[in-house]
Amino acid sequence: MDKRTLLAIVLSLIVVFAWQAFFATKPPPKQPEPTQQETPVPGTPAVKETAPAQLTPSQTRTILSQKIAGTEKDVTVVTPLYTAVFTTKGGSLKSYKLKEYRTTLDSNSDFIELVNVMEGMQKPLGITFPESNVDILPDSIFTADSSSLDLTQTQDNKKLTFTQIYPNEMKVEKTFTFYPGKYAIDLEVKVHNLSKAVISQTALLSWHQYVDPKAESDSYGHDGPISFIAKDVDLYEVNKIESGKLRGPDVSWAGFESKYFIASMIPQNPTLTSLFLSVDARNMVSVHLKGPQNIIPPGQIGLFGYSLYLGPKEHNILKALGVGLENSIDFGSWMKWLAMPLLVSLKFLNDYVKNYGIAILILTLIIKIVFWPLGNKSYKSMKEMQKLQPKIAELREKYKNDKTKLSQETMALYKTHKVNPLGGCLPMVLQIPVFFGLYKALMYSIELRHAPFYWWIQDLSAKDPYYITPIIMGATMLIQQKMTPAMGDPMQQKIMMLMPVFFTFLFISFPSGLVLYWLFQNILSIGQQYYINKRPL
Repeated sequence: MDKRTLLAIVLSLIVVFAWQAFFATKPPPKQPEPTQQETPVPGTPAVKETAPAQLTPSQTRTILSQKIAGTEKDVTVVTPLYTAVFTTKGGSLKSYKLKEYRTTLDSNSDFIELVNVMEGMQKPLGITFPESNVDILPDSIFTADSSSLDLTQTQDNKKLTFTQIYPNEMKVEKTFTFYPGKYAIDLEVKVHNLSKAVISQTALLSWHQYVDPKAESDSYGHDGPISFIAKDVDLYEVNKIESGKLRGPDVSWAGFESKYFIASMIPQNPTLTSLFLSVDARNMVSVHLKGPQNIIPPGQIGLFGYSLYLGPKEHNILKALGVGLENSIDFGSWMKWLAMPLLVSLKFLNDYVKNYGIAILILTLIIKIVFWPLGNKSYKSMKEMQKLQPKIAELREKYKNDKTKLSQETMALYKTHKVNPLGGCLPMVLQIPVFFGLYKALMYSIELRHAPFYWWIQDLSAKDPYYITPIIMGATMLIQQKMTPAMGDPMQQKIMMLMPVFFTFLFISFPSGLVLYWLFQNILSIGQQYYINKRPL
């Protein structure tokens, strides 16, 4: 391969990796402009799309007396997958712990908690009706029809209903439906009109989350609000949220995400649902789903339906929901087509070997076998180019003052000896997309989170704690450099010899699973290059 071409490729890789490692998180969050007015329900007046306004004191006459009635109680729901704690204050979610995922590798560490609010803050999954003449304040006390639910010994789903009654006004029922083997939860809200007049309700379902301004950010992930509006994923940085700015309609889902987990709210009527965000002085970030307007005649019931998904970003589970929630995994719009097959292959191999590290090695070997003919062609081309180096050096000395003539004579030399200067470059270029696809698959797949290999590598999604594999990887790159024919001018050769050092420092912060892939790939390449170099042309 021509040294300049190889140098350009390697430098390009360094730029991309350096950007990913030190600057990039996810694509910059989009800030969609407010769209048109919400489509009204037939027979109802149009309502302009704005963030719900606060009620006036005269509108809270029933609420204030209701607010102080009753005592807050907790309701615990236990399933094989999670333990959820609800509170009768607002009929909201107080805690939600995932029983299959822990915060650290320590088997005694805490389970992953998806609810994070400080004392005095509103809790997630509260529902209000801010545009009606009777609102439910976030801290209103509901009554629950059960003190606890246990789904660990049953295959049947169970329901939990919170009820709030405003005499002669309305009755509100929030019914959660839980499934033993699912992270998905159904939520149905019924509003009974107990008055003698028609009432108009617009429901507001909210997820609240405290964001620590001093917490270290993950350069490879996004912690914050996320939405899927008009089939497009929007990410929102906490310090750039425009409180009260309405987005939508056509909100398929919205919620709060981290790199590996998501708490999402999924409306039944996405085309009539809008989204707005808010953040207060206490750093409580709120994601609100504003549903369609519902006109409820006296004695009738208004329904508002949602699904909830609170759990890991596991592609198969998310895709099965059928709402595009799998797009919350940052495989990238360009690399998704390649990252997904590689991830499926890894999971398939892991089903047999029961170790994702071994699965990575086997997948690396398979990829190497697929590209073996191209690799042979690349190394043969470099070997042929090496034989021409003395003649090329003569041409450089002869035409050192005539660059045009030097280029012409060099190309003529290649043609005479039937050598393609790009022959060693093309195979490498074709393998670059595979590497980036695997990079995405290993970087953002929850399957590799806390997945052990052997010895000191007990988490393939984290960096090597002792930097052993990056250093060995750098050494294998240095061996490859020594085996590669020296081409180009002395300055280019010196720069090329620094490439292993650059890559070593670059890979130090990469997940050990990705370093393992690159290291094994280098070892296989060294073997292949040694084989070609020993064979006569």
